[in-house]
Amino acid sequence: MNSSSLTISLQWLLSLIFLIIFPTCATATPSKLPRLSTILRESETFSELISEDFQTFFYNQTLDHFNYRPESYYTFQQRYVMNFKYWGGANASAPIFAYLGAEAALDSALTGVGFLVDNALQFKALLVYIEHRYYGQSIPFGSREEALKNASTRGYFNSAQAIADYAEVLEYIKKKLLAENSPVIVIGGSYGGMLASWFRLKYPHVALGALASSAPILYFDDITPQNGYYSIVTKDFREASESCYSTIRESWSEIDRVASEPNGLSILSKKFNTCAELNKSYELKDYLETMYAVAAQYNHPPKYPVTMVCGGIDGAPEGSDILSRIFAGVVAYRGNRSCYNTSVNPTETSEGWRWQTCSEMVMPIGRGDNDTMFPPSPFNLTTFIQGCTSLYDVPPRPHWITSYYGGHDIKLILHRFASNIIFSNGLRDPYSSAGVLKNISLTVLAIHTVNGSHCLDILPANSTDPEWLIMQRRTEVEIIESWITQYYADLDATRKRTMFEY
Repeated sequence: MNSSSLTISLQWLLSLIFLIIFPTCATATPSKLPRLSTILRESETFSELISEDFQTFFYNQTLDHFNYRPESYYTFQQRYVMNFKYWGGANASAPIFAYLGAEAALDSALTGVGFLVDNALQFKALLVYIEHRYYGQSIPFGSREEALKNASTRGYFNSAQAIADYAEVLEYIKKKLLAENSPVIVIGGSYGGMLASWFRLKYPHVALGALASSAPILYFDDITPQNGYYSIVTKDFREASESCYSTIRESWSEIDRVASEPNGLSILSKKFNTCAELNKSYELKDYLETMYAVAAQYNHPPKYPVTMVCGGIDGAPEGSDILSRIFAGVVAYRGNRSCYNTSVNPTETSEGWRWQTCSEMVMPIGRGDNDTMFPPSPFNLTTFIQGCTSLYDVPPRPHWITSYYGGHDIKLILHRFASNIIFSNGLRDPYSSAGVLKNISLTVLAIHTVNGSHCLDILPANSTDPEWLIMQRRTEVEIIESWITQYYADLDATRKRTMFEY
């Protein structure tokens, strides 16, 4: 599958990036936080694309790994998928590549995350894909409605439980296949990349190493500046075209000016050919903010969406006013449509990620006055906590991620004990602002590309891939190969010592 088959629906994108909870306000709320996603696909084509080499299984998963109350022992069916096509077998201690599912059903990863299949033959690897609890078909309590109905049932929905799930599934698979000596490499992108790096830190006895693609593990507490994300979106557009950047920057006040006029919202609705009449100007502004953020975050070759948007804005007919140029950018990116849908329908991903950001994944993403091309929207923790508490009747734990996984003084801390983690990033990805961009040690390595975008390195290889992307992937493969080679040497030495002792 090539990158052109990764088709994108704007309604899908909008629901993925901004969780519609309540209207936009001056400070960051749960609805204003751009969310993470490895790939963006239209779900209708999944079943047609999935190869017969992928076999689906279900594991009887423990509900609560960290307590001994009677209800902790409840179980649910967790989906995992395996591909044995390239595996060298347990007798050869051939490796296992495990994709750690993130905030979506597993289906899209089977075809959309190409790194595993692309390298399986070289490594003779068994491929395992594990679905994140509370997504897809891995739902506790029998249904999504039951699982998310109150704070008690949602309480088991967190990252610590998820990576404990992955450890249990992987240990079960290794035991079932008599593959106790097969090294495991965990792979994830975006939120899944966070999970992969955290998994290696928490379960080094299960995973030999981790590839964490576009994992913004430093976007917690005050480690990364609030405006890091939107500063890179701005930089991407400004580097593509100064005039495009200036037009976007000037457009927000123009939208407000038109909206304040008599019938202003009707004028804007017609100007942007919206499918439904706008009720507030923020609906249009959120729509445009999302489009620009998505274009920058997934600014993949060969189409380069930022260039597409700016090509439309700069290519508008001579004499076009600001908003006509902005609309030309929408058409260039979205295509010529009968109308443009600025509303969003909830999805299982948006509902699930909303809870995750309102419980532990509190990423203080915001922007101030005149520090980006967007209107100000600072992150206010007090307001955020109030909004989440009103939704779920429990407040977030904004500092729990750094308490449980770390993050502060990461170079000093991880240099002491961590090993075998690749943090890969593309610097055009807004989330790279919170990624690990410098080597921490000889085995905790940062690999980044100047022109790369979100999770690009783990998407399927394509004949049109630029040389810098090919080299990034090649470097990652060489590092993983070195880990496995050293593991086999250590395994052989251990066996010889054991034989000598007896």
